[in-house]
Amino acid sequence: MTDSAEHNASPFQSSAQTEDTTDFGYRSVPRGQKKTMVREVFESVAGKYDIMNDVMSLGIHRVWKRIFVGMLNPRPNMKLLDLAGGTGDITFGWLRAGGGPAILSDINAAMLSVGRDRAIKAGLIGKIEVCVVDAEAIPLPDCSVDRVTIAFGLRNCTDKSAVLREARRVLKPGGRFFCLEFSQVEVAALAPIYDMWSFQVLPKMGQIIAKDAESYQYLAESIRMFPDQETLAQMMRDAGLEQVQYRNLSGGIAAIHSGWRL
Repeated sequence: MTDSAEHNASPFQSSAQTEDTTDFGYRSVPRGQKKTMVREVFESVAGKYDIMNDVMSLGIHRVWKRIFVGMLNPRPNMKLLDLAGGTGDITFGWLRAGGGPAILSDINAAMLSVGRDRAIKAGLIGKIEVCVVDAEAIPLPDCSVDRVTIAFGLRNCTDKSAVLREARRVLKPGGRFFCLEFSQVEVAALAPIYDMWSFQVLPKMGQIIAKDAESYQYLAESIRMFPDQETLAQMMRDAGLEQVQYRNLSGGIAAIHSGWRL
């Protein structure tokens, strides 16, 4: 079930954030420490990440990603930069849908290693450049790619506005940025069920499957700390992206935001 919407928004401000601190789930931590803490989370879960995605979303993340890739409108003459691409789902979907060369990037080498191995197994590695990249400081020239994507990664970034500015910078004029991320549930009846699933079930399943309840507790908390749909849309506008839109998925459990560099 999906809905479409386009709204104005006000800038995101978290009570957990100051000039020197940022959120790490529900905790406030020094800004300089968050990247290391997030890296440790994903190093812990990398080997079980794909299995846990299926468990966390009851497999629905696969449907969301198919919708997301379809919205990219892949073409052979277009180049993709997939930020926080991890195990490669979006990059692989882009190539299989007829997209051109792709850069699979992630700040976490352990996650990227899983993605590279999957690419080799799928026979796609020759079409992919695999790079360790901090999405807040992308090592590409201005106006160098046609699409920039980030799926379930923006909420883990320390400076989300910097990521959005960098995404716009590397896009060619006429290029488009897409973000798929967990968002704010907009169907009231889903909210208590979703909360119970997130905070009671997921950490227990994380312990059983990945032997790591704490990392999955963080993942649930990070979703709640992420800007809502309208706030993220305004952040994208503030970063210089234009014609910003978002589409709710599954009642707002996730949302796809998009914006153009014109």
